[in-house]
Amino acid sequence: MSAMSKDNYAVISTGSKQYIVAQGDILRIETVGKKKGEEITFTPVAVKNGDVLLTDKQALKDKSVTGTVIRDGRAKKIVVFKMKRRKDERKKRGHRQNFTEVKITGIA
Repeated sequence: MSAMSKDNYAVISTGSKQYIVAQGDILRIETVGKKKGEEITFTPVAVKNGDVLLTDKQALKDKSVTGTVIRDGRAKKIVVFKMKRRKDERKKRGHRQNFTEVKITGIA
């Protein structure tokens, strides 16, 4: 079930990206320096609790989102192919992005 259909969710920011999360969600974020089983704390950008949506920085100062690191891994390979026609110029590169999988354990 997605976070938007639930009554309680938060918007967190990590790795210059924002994610909508609810308790029990599993998400892949950019690699953080934590090992499997360690806890990680995010500061929310917005929190929705029932009918109340908090976006004010002062109101969010004491709020936090906690998660547990499930695993570190690497995503599937993507192929980066650059070509300039009629110039006999071709470059083919592969890339695998590192990630950390996190399970959201609480929104406080």
